[in-house]
Amino acid sequence: MTKVIIHEDVCKSCGLCVRLCPKGVLALQTKHLNAKGYYPVEVAHPEECIGCMSCAMTCPDVAIEIEK
Repeated sequence: MTKVIIHEDVCKSCGLCVRLCPKGVLALQTKHLNAKGYYPVEVAHPEECIGCMSCAMTCPDVAIEIEK
């Protein structure tokens, strides 16, 4: 199983990973802010992850890790 790890305090909520995920695994949070004052990305549907790494490769802040 693939595990998606989000480093919330690094995320600036640009949403690139959310838009590029082919399976809709990620979503922008709306409930709590990170240390920088942004709503970070969350793993909304971890069971859908296929491990393509599109999110991690796209993140300009290297806030996403994929463990296979």
